[in-house]
Amino acid sequence: MQSILTIFKREFLGYFRSPVAYVFLIVFLVASIVMAWFVGRFFDANNASLSGMFNFFPYIFVVFIPAVGMRLWAEERKSGTWELLFTLPISTTHAVIGKFLAAWLFITITIAMTFTMPITVGYLGDPDWGLIFSGYLASVLMAGIYLSICSLMSAVTKNQVIAFVLGFIACLIMILMGYSILNNLIDFLPVAVLDAIGNISFMPHYMSAVEGIVTISSFIYFISFTALGLLLNIIVLER
Repeated sequence: MQSILTIFKREFLGYFRSPVAYVFLIVFLVASIVMAWFVGRFFDANNASLSGMFNFFPYIFVVFIPAVGMRLWAEERKSGTWELLFTLPISTTHAVIGKFLAAWLFITITIAMTFTMPITVGYLGDPDWGLIFSGYLASVLMAGIYLSICSLMSAVTKNQVIAFVLGFIACLIMILMGYSILNNLIDFLPVAVLDAIGNISFMPHYMSAVEGIVTISSFIYFISFTALGLLLNIIVLER
């Protein structure tokens, strides 16, 4: 546990030593506001709801989270600190968990920075606060899946740009798997297989939570999928 905490502190504080982190926070906040207020046509809907913002989060994440995850392992390999890290009495599992938790907390803070929007919605109308809470909870859990995938992609290369592209493609595929457009392209497969592919995507689970339907099965899905990504991450690093 102490080694996880050591890695966590090193990584988390590292985000705020770089101006890139502050640029990330601002750009994410601006993108969320633009998507919710203007692209999502909040004022035309005449409804005190943040569904517009939550509906766009999966697409905003597909760009921003690979940008956070790409450096997790690729930077260590490129800078040569990879060997130094593993000469310390720290197991691969603890290093993966420590780095993941630090990046996840940074992303959670970024998501929390949008708190001005629920405050604004509360000022303008009478929103369903339970719905807003479930939307934020689902967003944080979904970010965990994105991040575990991007950490895995970062572990397979020492080039951060390649890690970003691989993470972007993998997360985009995970989104498309939840839509019929991908099933139409592979409609030669049995219906049971297409249904299984659709259920692997986090979109059905996420959208249900955004609509206020938070189930134990969805919660287990988010946690287990994130754990699977981290397990694969550990296996890749130990090879």
